[in-house]
Amino acid sequence: MGMKSDIKLIDDNGLRIDGRLPNQLRPIKMEVGVLKRADGSAYIEWGGNKIIAAVYGPREAYPKHIQDPNKAIVRARYNMASFSVDERKKPGPDRRSVELSKVISEALESVIFTERFPRTTIDVFIEVLQADAGTRVAGITVASLALADAGIPMKDLIVGCAAGKIDGVVVLDLNKEEDNYGEADVPMAIIPRTKEIALLQMDGDMSYEELITAMDMAMEAAQEIHRMQIEALKRKYTEIEEVE
Repeated sequence: MGMKSDIKLIDDNGLRIDGRLPNQLRPIKMEVGVLKRADGSAYIEWGGNKIIAAVYGPREAYPKHIQDPNKAIVRARYNMASFSVDERKKPGPDRRSVELSKVISEALESVIFTERFPRTTIDVFIEVLQADAGTRVAGITVASLALADAGIPMKDLIVGCAAGKIDGVVVLDLNKEEDNYGEADVPMAIIPRTKEIALLQMDGDMSYEELITAMDMAMEAAQEIHRMQIEALKRKYTEIEEVE
């Protein structure tokens, strides 16, 4: 954020550089059950993002001293592959991935019935294979699908969605150029049924009114993404029935 440039992000017809309207999502494709070895898995393509999620558990927490006698511990690990960005990223966790792992863990934990699985861990691995702005919200969306695929009881699927501000206009789902040269980015995680917010971050500058507009925009889009999640789950389970 913050690099003000002469790049025009919105043209005279009100269209963005990729031809979208302000309140339009990038194309999203989801698939469930992509890994054989995991308890649950899912894959998402969202704009230029390609992200895979794998879930293991609930399984006994080890070493024993980390066990919580009252509930499962949700551990999400967000990782960007070194080939996922233009300048090769140094492998392994950096400060950003440690922070995102923590906020994603907390967002996912807010929908999982963790009290049903004391002394266990639920491990969620989120691997970004190709990055194009909005990886944390896409990561939350695909992780939620992988949890459902693993049969882990949740009060609802969780949806990640971001809005932001470019050229003074509030827009939905920023792409890479908009993220780099725009004024603000607001990643959110939303529980669609109750409209609760499980994650809200902001990078950049927005007025209170603009923030409310951005949040409303993301909230509305979350309902649409939620429908896509349910479709992806249904596709997997109808395929299984047909095979049987």
